[in-house]
Amino acid sequence: MSPIALLLIFAVTLAAMEGFAYVMHRWVMHGPGWFLHASHHRPRTGRWEANDLYFVIFAMPSILLLLGGVQWGWGAWATAMGAGIAAYGAIYLGFHDIIVHQRVKHRYVARSPYMKRIVQAHRLHHAVETKHGTVSFGFLIAPHPTALKQELARRNHQGIRTAKGPATILTEE
Repeated sequence: MSPIALLLIFAVTLAAMEGFAYVMHRWVMHGPGWFLHASHHRPRTGRWEANDLYFVIFAMPSILLLLGGVQWGWGAWATAMGAGIAAYGAIYLGFHDIIVHQRVKHRYVARSPYMKRIVQAHRLHHAVETKHGTVSFGFLIAPHPTALKQELARRNHQGIRTAKGPATILTEE
């Protein structure tokens, strides 16, 4: 398989992972998988939370494809696809766990319009601490925060976390 085709498989897989992540987050994690994900919508009390198991679960296809492509003779396409999934996982880890939730302390401040938008969209997602009523389920593509705030207001701020207070959460820019 040509390097261009492999690069294309990698890029398409990486891009498709945002759609997969949206679906899993919206209809699995905020659905039947809430028993694990609920820990992520509460203040963390230790280094780990039950939601961290999703990182392991979602890494399995990547590991399987990488092993299949490199060790088991499935072909270079499997390696490229596994690498695309792994790359999305690395981006997710950097954005979600490190930048937004600061599981590794840092001094980074989002300054670009894109980074401000996705960080604020994710914070608005976490403003709601219940299984239902949340907004913005993507990680790298998110609606404008103004639209998310309007949707939360339309829902009468149902489920909004009280620790920070709705006024603070809904006015942060």
